[in-house]
Amino acid sequence: MAGVRVAVVTGSNKGVGLAVVRALCKQFQGDVYMTARNPQLGEEAIRALKEKEGLCPLFHQLDINDLSSIRALRDFLRKKYGGLDVLINNAGISFTMADTTPFGTQAEVTMRTNFFGTQDICNELLPLIKPNGRVVNVSSVASSMALTKCSPELQEKFRSDTITEEELVTLMKKFVEDAKKGIHQKEGWPNTAYGVTKIGVTVLSRIQARRLKETRKEEGIVLNACCPGWVRTDMAGPNATKSPDEGAETPVYLALLPPGAESPYGELVSEKKVLAW
Repeated sequence: MAGVRVAVVTGSNKGVGLAVVRALCKQFQGDVYMTARNPQLGEEAIRALKEKEGLCPLFHQLDINDLSSIRALRDFLRKKYGGLDVLINNAGISFTMADTTPFGTQAEVTMRTNFFGTQDICNELLPLIKPNGRVVNVSSVASSMALTKCSPELQEKFRSDTITEEELVTLMKKFVEDAKKGIHQKEGWPNTAYGVTKIGVTVLSRIQARRLKETRKEEGIVLNACCPGWVRTDMAGPNATKSPDEGAETPVYLALLPPGAESPYGELVSEKKVLAW
């Protein structure tokens, strides 16, 4: 099946991820994989799309916090398709405002999924991306807002065009340690675990795009980060302004950028427009 194109959406049995799968089933010429940690929930979502909407996504189990799960997906894609055409890294978590879990624990848990889980997926799957492939890391405007609340020193580091992935990882780990010690604000961090994890995703995307341009320049691969907006999901709550289908518009737009597209590239995109970083 090396000639069949394939798209994968992480964390996609509900919310924005499910809406992205729905849109890709209608617009992407190829196989579309919904993924979820819980196979039962994934299969239920697949069945609903088939029975209610006549769409035909496929399912593969994926827990982005489990390296063996990531590698099982990697091996499956390599064997069945010879690679990957579209990767949308949508999986992520957030604690509610009312949650009483200690901030240090929130920082550690949120960082493990939103940043390190996304990094692990990219480490394993980016080498599989085929020429003219598209990669979309779902970040948030919360990353931009959190950046403005960082100390000038941290802002300079996160905006640097030469920051390395290793340096970024060190900073993300430092935030978690500072949060657990209760000194994160004194150390120049904002008081938002989710926002800092999404700074990590946005900066990681900038680094990855830069690296792709250096190592695979002629292959036409495009990688961006995006913000779906404030979407009515379990994470954002019922008062958000967008439906999941509306939230899917920007990720899907980036996933379906035509061959030869050179921009946006390595950017944070919201409402299909590039945000300043």
